Amino acid sequence: MWRKAFSEAPGYAWKARGKRARRLHIGTLDALREPLDHAHIQLCLLRPFFEQKDYPLVEARELLPSFEVDLFEYKELPGFSMVVFERPLSAFEEIFQYDVLKTGLAGRNLPGPKSNAECDSLSPHRASNMELLQSRLPRRFHESFNKDFEGTDICELAQYPRLLPFLLKLERGHVLALDDRDHFSLAGIYASFPSDLDSELKRFGLKIGKFKSGDNDLYECNRSFVYQFLMELHGFSIVSERRTSSALFARRLQRMGERFMVRVLGQSDRTITTLSTPRRNRPYPRVEKIALVQVSEDKTEAIELLKDQGFFVDAKQRVVILRVTYGQHRFNPKNIQEDRALSVQGQEIIHPLTGRILKNLNIIKEPSSMILQLNDIVRGEHRGAITYARNEVIRDPDTHEKRLKFLSSWLNKHQRRIIGYSDEFYSKLVQVLDSYLLTPDNFEAFSQLHALHQEVWARFSYIQQTRRIKMLEDLSRRRYKGRRIGYLKMLAHMAEILNDLKFEIVKYFDKPVVSALAIGKRVLNDGYLRRTYATQRDDDLTSDGREIKRLYGRIVALVDEISAIRKSRMDKNTLSAAP
Repeated sequence: MWRKAFSEAPGYAWKARGKRARRLHIGTLDALREPLDHAHIQLCLLRPFFEQKDYPLVEARELLPSFEVDLFEYKELPGFSMVVFERPLSAFEEIFQYDVLKTGLAGRNLPGPKSNAECDSLSPHRASNMELLQSRLPRRFHESFNKDFEGTDICELAQYPRLLPFLLKLERGHVLALDDRDHFSLAGIYASFPSDLDSELKRFGLKIGKFKSGDNDLYECNRSFVYQFLMELHGFSIVSERRTSSALFARRLQRMGERFMVRVLGQSDRTITTLSTPRRNRPYPRVEKIALVQVSEDKTEAIELLKDQGFFVDAKQRVVILRVTYGQHRFNPKNIQEDRALSVQGQEIIHPLTGRILKNLNIIKEPSSMILQLNDIVRGEHRGAITYARNEVIRDPDTHEKRLKFLSSWLNKHQRRIIGYSDEFYSKLVQVLDSYLLTPDNFEAFSQLHALHQEVWARFSYIQQTRRIKMLEDLSRRRYKGRRIGYLKMLAHMAEILNDLKFEIVKYFDKPVVSALAIGKRVLNDGYLRRTYATQRDDDLTSDGREIKRLYGRIVALVDEISAIRKSRMDKNTLSAAP
């Protein structure tokens, strides 16, 4: 089936294959994107899927931020990196190293009129380009490469799908750029993308306030957070050098104002990730991912639709080609979800024959599916794997130990979404977790797994506390359960939450308390509130105005009390930790 992929797509660029394939005249990144998508999906995803036994499909949750660390590298699967520039290359001026392929027409300066075909036949570059690429290929591929491309201009874009299987054998990246006719061609191979990770990491950490010059303790404390946030902004976890260098190279090109596309496929993530020039002058490269994903069996309506319209790559396994686009978030230390660098912006299912796009289905971001998955985990019926503590793969939670590890990783993975989802969703989640964690029949087993049991409760408690602080954040913007409210209701609800926090602070982690105090102080410093209500005489205010002033004073007192309790608790912890 993979051989026919996209063959029915309108304007399919690769219909003519072979040594004499007609030249392709593509001169813009927007026009090149779809042909490259077709070639890479066909040869890097679909072909391995049909040729490799037990191809490791990407689970839908793997495409949800935050991205998990890959523990397996599938050596038999393809991997590559590439960069595309919407301009000609200037070898000495470029900021990266690569082997130059000659794309000019040497024959054009010879006397007498020449056709393009005659000029091409006179070009001396074909042989040298062939020799250069062959020198970078493992020796076992030399014979087949020479046989397939003898007398062919390997730089011609029309030859790219035929050449791609050989490019996948190279350890380093390849380069596409405009030639002297302003058409895209293969301009370089064996490219190394500079990452300068140390400088980028420190610069970004200083920018977001997580580092201070000369403060080693602060650097050591926050380095992992900064590294993870920086990588996630560019669509990755902290992963292989190939993907790290691609991400940071794209970041550098973005700052230089280039029109570019950086694309990478990892042998561990089985996902084509594209970083490209953003729209609307956004500060970070645009991120999208393409992978073969299995549709959950509970999505019966979606499965019917996809089957009827032929979107399945494999109907029996319910496999589709899924493209996910992401939106980046600037770091905001005032946000309780400060580690949220990326979120899903759009999902598209791609038809394997026509290339048609289906946008109206939610494959990876479905609250009801999350509850069903959680149910399966606590019952021990979940089929699949999850990474626990970044270094252990847990499969099929058929024991209490595995279930607790599954729950710990699952709660950590979906923490951001749980914090932001509706009260209805959260009540269902609490019901499922309580049915497992508080069942007397499980207490004996949990007593043998005390540390794991407490770890799950700690994750659950943190989410519970953070949801309350998230409500404070929403109230500070005068939003309550999705609706716009006035200052009176805003302050009344905030006073209620802060009053509860005062009595429950002994159970709270420190980070939610710090965030609650910051939100409270931000509201108290609101210029309009202070000017219009807090500093006015009671006689000059309406009844609602006097109530707003009273609530304002109440929040002042609550913030002071919570600050004092926290300080006392911190001092006690410091004394108890002293030798």
